[in-house]
Amino acid sequence: MSFRPSPILYKKLSSASRSWLSRQARDPYVKQRNTSLNAYRSRSAFKLLELDTSWGSFLSKKDIRAVVDLGAAPGGWSQVVSEKLGWINLSAPDFDDDLAYGVQPWRSLSDETNVDQFSSWSSKAGRGVIVSVDLLPMAPIPGVQTIQMDFLSPEAGGAVKAALTTPENPSGMADIILSDMAANFSGYKLRDVESSLDICHSVFEFAKDNLQVRDMSQGVIKGHRGGTLLLKHFAHPLLQDFRKRFLEPNFNAVHYIKPASSRAESAEGYWLCRGWKGLNSWS
Repeated sequence: MSFRPSPILYKKLSSASRSWLSRQARDPYVKQRNTSLNAYRSRSAFKLLELDTSWGSFLSKKDIRAVVDLGAAPGGWSQVVSEKLGWINLSAPDFDDDLAYGVQPWRSLSDETNVDQFSSWSSKAGRGVIVSVDLLPMAPIPGVQTIQMDFLSPEAGGAVKAALTTPENPSGMADIILSDMAANFSGYKLRDVESSLDICHSVFEFAKDNLQVRDMSQGVIKGHRGGTLLLKHFAHPLLQDFRKRFLEPNFNAVHYIKPASSRAESAEGYWLCRGWKGLNSWS
């Protein structure tokens, strides 16, 4: 994708549009996305790759069998997870031309709660199940089941659990829940912070019902270490209060991370929360 419009078009652009184009043209991650064999659908895919590499390859652990990506569209993070769980063969495309141009076989909500299961078009068979949830449709990704609905809807929890339930994961619970969601910016800092806080609360409400609980009955080695939540937020005292009240009491460890691939001028950061305890301390 080129970020260089014709001289005539460029003159008609606003100063804000010109600044955006200039930033995109200089951005090394945008350039890498445009030239990568992986063909990631979003720049944010590189954030997840960096987070995984820097924090012990938590996506690639051998016991990871169930991952949920909330607010997944257009699918960059789901692509990364699919790759980490061995579903994507980089020598083969992950969807055909018709799907790439929007011809997608979405079913209605009444048809098995709109869960679309797609097998890998590559020669590789990965492990585990990946469930992506978003109101927007997504073109298929190898190994990923898509649910086109609001993850806060009454039907969402059951749909996700049904998609995650396999012989390897009979509980239907998630080992990892990912959220890279952010509301559209309003330009008013407090309103944007409150929107970020609302999303964090919503994701936590979902996670507390769907994350694997830390199991110490068989000891630290054999027992489940507890689910992981990776949650995007925007830095502000209100969000720090959320961390202290909801995350720290309920996870074994909570880390704040601002990846290098996150733009320096952005207030975004991520909480990597490990070892879900399943406590009743959210009330």
